[in-house]
Amino acid sequence: MVIQTASELAQGLRDGRIDPLDLLAEVFDRMAAHGDAALFIRKTRPRAEAEARAARERLRAGLPASLLDGVPLAWKDLFDLKGSITTAGSEVLRDAAPATADADLVAAGARAGLVSVGTVNMTEFAYSGIGLNPHYGTPRNPRDGAVHRSPGGSSSGSGAVVAACIVPLSIGTDTGGSIRIPAAFNGVVGYKTSTGHYPMGGVFPLSPTLDTLGPLAPTVADCVLADAALRGLRAPDATPADPASLDLVIPDVVMFDDLDPAVAAAFDATVTRIAAAGARIRRIALPELRETSDIIARLGPMTSVEAKLVHRDRLDTPDEARIDPRVVRRIRMADRMTAVDLWELQTHRRRLIAQVNDRLAGAILICPTTPSVAMPIAPLEADVEVFFHHNFRTLRNTALGNFLDWCGLSVPNGADGDGMPTGLMMCAPHGRDRHILSAGLALETAIRG
Repeated sequence: MVIQTASELAQGLRDGRIDPLDLLAEVFDRMAAHGDAALFIRKTRPRAEAEARAARERLRAGLPASLLDGVPLAWKDLFDLKGSITTAGSEVLRDAAPATADADLVAAGARAGLVSVGTVNMTEFAYSGIGLNPHYGTPRNPRDGAVHRSPGGSSSGSGAVVAACIVPLSIGTDTGGSIRIPAAFNGVVGYKTSTGHYPMGGVFPLSPTLDTLGPLAPTVADCVLADAALRGLRAPDATPADPASLDLVIPDVVMFDDLDPAVAAAFDATVTRIAAAGARIRRIALPELRETSDIIARLGPMTSVEAKLVHRDRLDTPDEARIDPRVVRRIRMADRMTAVDLWELQTHRRRLIAQVNDRLAGAILICPTTPSVAMPIAPLEADVEVFFHHNFRTLRNTALGNFLDWCGLSVPNGADGDGMPTGLMMCAPHGRDRHILSAGLALETAIRG
């Protein structure tokens, strides 16, 4: 058996061609054969076998818990799994007390019959778009077997485990791009939900104002099925849109600055394909994007303030020296900010969200997910300033969406000369999740080319 999309596996499980326990055994065989010790932080085989056995009984009785009953998935190690330690990718939490209960979304997945095979690696405390981790290692990007390249962050393991065809679903978090960047770098689909779309209980926070959750999967359809299962729906509420009904806009500033030639070429080719599919595409002025970047540069990032609040008891203690200095540096950016700066930042944010939503007027914004493809990690590890340059650049497009409270979807749309994937990002205002998923279903074939 070969690991397929979640949709294909779910169909095989329901019609009896695939047995949940046989499928699970193959998943663990694939973990061992993959050979990347940095991919998983913890494997939960006893739990997974119990869940697969229960799925087998339900499926044989013709009573599936959801359309994805019996499908295996992995969780970013920010989610509490009962009986396991949630490390958040950090050495300082390696010996913390095990979780006493599943995170709310993990519990929802269990109710839907999803089989939790373990927790995957991530950037420490979810604070980087590159994915480096000095404590548990940096997962390899499976798209390059020769060069150790960035898997993207902070949901590094979530992107890599799906790209490696070990499981068809992994649930990550996104505060500044941490689902969409690994999706783009690894050539999979990543869905960043609107804030509040899923419950946050039992998820280790980075920035509670900006934190969101969502799936990474081989296809948009898989993300749609995962979303339905995790929300307890018997069937998805997102269905393919009529391409002719879609209004897509391309912004004039910021998001197309300093693109790799391959990224720019892939975007232009994608625009041609989706126009041929019948979607309306137009270019618009969106000066608020430049204003947003300038305001954050002047006042400082909201994420740093909220991260400092989360980690205030670790700073200025021996624990601070045990945290990746690159992460500490980003948290410490809050040291230069005042209460007035934060108040002004929040005031500007509310205004900019309203203005941009008015300009979009129901349209979906499209742009490259990241300005570059996944880069080799050796230069990033060797020079901290090189790391920060690439980290800032990698996060630029996605983080604007978090600040402006958008939902987002990254879909693979090409590759460079070395075969490294590029991604197209679709963005819509808060609460327009069904609309963006419907557009993704309608246009995925054209986007991928």
